[in-house]
Amino acid sequence: VLVNKENKLPDNWEKIAELLEVKNSFGKFLKIEKETLEKFNELRADLLKEWVDIELDSAYRSFSIQNEFFEKFKEEYGEEYASNYAAPAGYSEHHTWLAIDICIKKENWEIISENHEMIVELWVFDIVHKKMVDYGFIVRYPDGKDSITWYSYEPRHLRYIWDVDVAKEIMEKWLTLEEYLNKAWK
Repeated sequence: VLVNKENKLPDNWEKIAELLEVKNSFGKFLKIEKETLEKFNELRADLLKEWVDIELDSAYRSFSIQNEFFEKFKEEYGEEYASNYAAPAGYSEHHTWLAIDICIKKENWEIISENHEMIVELWVFDIVHKKMVDYGFIVRYPDGKDSITWYSYEPRHLRYIWDVDVAKEIMEKWLTLEEYLNKAWK
C-alpha cells in the first residue's frame, strides 16, 4: 500500500488491522502488526551484536491519534515544519501498521528520539540501514528525495516491505517507495 500526501488510505482501512499491543523497554505501549514486530525484534537482536541498541518509538497510529500528533507539531514547530515531518490524518504511513519510528538507546539510558538529534548520529544509521534490508525494512523518506516523498529525510522512519529482495533493491538504489512502485507499474 502506498500512502503519502496524494494517496489517502481508504476510510475502512483501520477495520482490517490485526494489531498486537506491546510495551517497549521504557514503558510506552504501542500497537504494531505481528510480522512487522517479529522482523523488528530480529533486526534489533542483530544490531545488538554491533553494540547498536534501537527501540520502537512509534508504530501504528489511528486517524484520531495522527490528527492530534499533526496538530501538536503545527502548534509547537509551525506549519512548515509540521508539513515536512508529519502527515495529516488519513495520509500517514503509521496508519498502514507497516511503518515504525525507532529511537537509539545509549549508555545510561539516554534515549535519542528526535529527528534533528538523530541526524547527528548518522554513524548509527549507517549500521542500521545496512542491516535492516535483511529483515525487509527500507528508509521511507531518504535523504535528498523530498521532492518525491514531500517529507524531509527521516533516518528513523522505517517501512516494512515483506519482500527482502524488494527492500534490498530499494535501498541499494536509494529509491523511494514511490519511485520503486512507479518503475514496477511501467
